[in-house]
Amino acid sequence: MVRLDRLVNVLGGYGVRLCCCPVPRSAEVRSVVLPEAADQEAVPGDLFLAVGAGSVTEAVEWAASARAFAVLVRGGADVAREASGLADRGVAVLVADPAVSWGQLAGVVYGLVLEGRETESGRGPTDLFALADSLAAAVGGAVTIEDRLSRVLAYSGMWQEADPARSATILGRRASDRLRALFEARGVFAHLTASDEPLFVEEDPAHGLSGRVVVAVRAGRELLGSVWVACARPLTGVRRTALVDGARTVALHLLRLRASADLERQVESDLVIRLLEGTADASTVLSQLGLPQEPVRVIAVHAHVRAEWHAALLLAFEWATTGFGWSRPGRSALSGNTLYTVLPGEQVTAARTWVAALRAGLPAHVTVSAGIGGPASAADLPAGRQEADECLALHETRAPGDSEPPAYDESWDDILLQRLRAAARAGRTPARGPVAELRRYDQEHGTQFVPTLRAWLDDQGDLGDAAERLGVHPNTVRNRLRRMTEVTALDLGDARKRLAMIIDLAAAD
Repeated sequence: MVRLDRLVNVLGGYGVRLCCCPVPRSAEVRSVVLPEAADQEAVPGDLFLAVGAGSVTEAVEWAASARAFAVLVRGGADVAREASGLADRGVAVLVADPAVSWGQLAGVVYGLVLEGRETESGRGPTDLFALADSLAAAVGGAVTIEDRLSRVLAYSGMWQEADPARSATILGRRASDRLRALFEARGVFAHLTASDEPLFVEEDPAHGLSGRVVVAVRAGRELLGSVWVACARPLTGVRRTALVDGARTVALHLLRLRASADLERQVESDLVIRLLEGTADASTVLSQLGLPQEPVRVIAVHAHVRAEWHAALLLAFEWATTGFGWSRPGRSALSGNTLYTVLPGEQVTAARTWVAALRAGLPAHVTVSAGIGGPASAADLPAGRQEADECLALHETRAPGDSEPPAYDESWDDILLQRLRAAARAGRTPARGPVAELRRYDQEHGTQFVPTLRAWLDDQGDLGDAAERLGVHPNTVRNRLRRMTEVTALDLGDARKRLAMIIDLAAAD
């Protein structure tokens, strides 16, 4: 079962548009039907796949006879215009890009409607491994199935043909940067982007690579991944045909996996956002996410490539929510331009390890900044989110080479000073007072009263230590303090005023 609104959102990624919707978008789609032979009575269902319909009007009539409240048709702009005028028929009309085959559309729809919560943790990956084995037997070579980022999704069990490059790719769950650079230089990725034809890749002993044949896995115009076959020479005849047909079958599996994973991500994101915004049943939500009832940390992440924020952030979200079963340590959600992950455990090292793994899983040119909130109970996660946000902002003010993300329980003092500086930049510090007047005097007369006052306060009134910090004689510090009292009302004997001056000086750093 899936709501019509969710179905439309997911299918939108495959070029499907909702052109007419006279029914509530909250309607639940529980069954899918296809056209029957002309002499057979239509089987009732909720969503009708109008395969073979001559027009949108005919498709709507078929759907109505099957008591379906939504119909899916394929066509271009003219079909969409025709569909928009059929609101009075009481059937929602979804129009798919004609470049997407009915087989691919059916795979996604059935995965959403009939299998619902089946995800990458369920039967999907097992089926993909079984498909890799079947394909390997058909083409006569070891098979590896990868996504568009060269991450391994499945592989066959024909290890007797595993060269060092294949073994390293499978064990590392991704093609190495060195191997990807070789494929890039040989134009392999450019070929996969532009063509559906198999490509033979010559061996390269220096990279531990025997011969390969690779073919794109595509849904319509979108590249989903690739299938690699280990072989000494190009595939021909029935073996080549088996590879091309196998790539189409892999595309159906990947579409089902992605559609199901989208559902799982949506459920996970909704629960994580509830925790971060605060909810009365926080402990229950934590259990629904499969997380233990123990302190957790919130990690806030920004990922971008130069001035482009969205693509890299989506890649980071995909990485954070990809995994088999509940083996992933954290649960994640996107909110605005920030990726939030709730990670169990009090130790900050686990959170930093997670961020390091995220960096390693993204392309090298992606810039990743992160902040880590302090340990918090489920009910305190809104505060943990604020702490993570402030640590993220602190991380982004540091030098690009400072790769270790700050944690609130270690950097609370820097966070406090950052708040003070933000207030100062907003013009919320006094324009008059001892520190402000000494700053103006230094600017006008070239004196060093403010650095001297800061050193004296930092060293808790010790003239010797302050002088050593400044590189001057203690008498110089004493004389400067005396002269300061001639410039402004400097009451160094009042503890509250000393504290106020320390805060004023820190906010201006």
